[in-house]
Amino acid sequence: MKLLLPSLVPAALAVLTLASGCASSNETKRPTSTAMRASSVIATTTAPSTDPLDTPAPEAATATLDPTALSAAAASAARTAESALTAADYRYQLARANLVLKTKPHDARALLERAKAYSSLKNYKAAKPDYVAALRTMHGNPDLYYNKAVNHLMMTEFKLAALDFSSTVRLRPDDKEAFFGRGVAKLQMYQYRAAVADFTRALAIDSLYADALEYRGISYASFDHHKEARRDLEKAVKINPEAKKSLRHYSVSLAKE
Repeated sequence: MKLLLPSLVPAALAVLTLASGCASSNETKRPTSTAMRASSVIATTTAPSTDPLDTPAPEAATATLDPTALSAAAASAARTAESALTAADYRYQLARANLVLKTKPHDARALLERAKAYSSLKNYKAAKPDYVAALRTMHGNPDLYYNKAVNHLMMTEFKLAALDFSSTVRLRPDDKEAFFGRGVAKLQMYQYRAAVADFTRALAIDSLYADALEYRGISYASFDHHKEARRDLEKAVKINPEAKKSLRHYSVSLAKE
């Protein structure tokens, strides 16, 4: 059955905050040992995907990882920090980027900063050309693909979002939030089983990732796997009480099992 989730998916989009485009001086530029173990878990617990939405963009498929790119842990921390910024902060970032671009109109970092500022100010249409322009010289930066993917999600361009999240994880295979984002995109396209696979990949990296548990439960419920849905939703509630909303939403169908 097709089940659109108007009250739930926006909440998922809210947790997919934007990430910094470059590493700070005290951040590691290489995967940590934890991240490397997580990548190993993914490699050994999931079969190669045949889903075309799991194929990265051509430029990402042949790109070498940007040496200044953040690790997955650092990118996640940056997203959390940026989620606390205000509209005034984003307008400042926009003005700063515009100042640089007046004299350096092709500066990729400034283009990315302006795109993120536009996205954060909900001017998603204005952000799109800046992401594309920045991509011309930043093929190996996973955060560019991630931020571009989130912008596509906000514009309900779910297939494009999935492809950009695939580009992110091709360059940074331990990015749980990119797998989660791709799962959300697939969920919105009614590809419930494919969404389960991505939420499972996110959980292979972090077994206590409450959002992935919650949305995997939603995906399971959407194709009548009630036992698995209840298991995931109940576990999600233990970690994040906000997941009770989803558990209540699906209580009738879960009672069938």
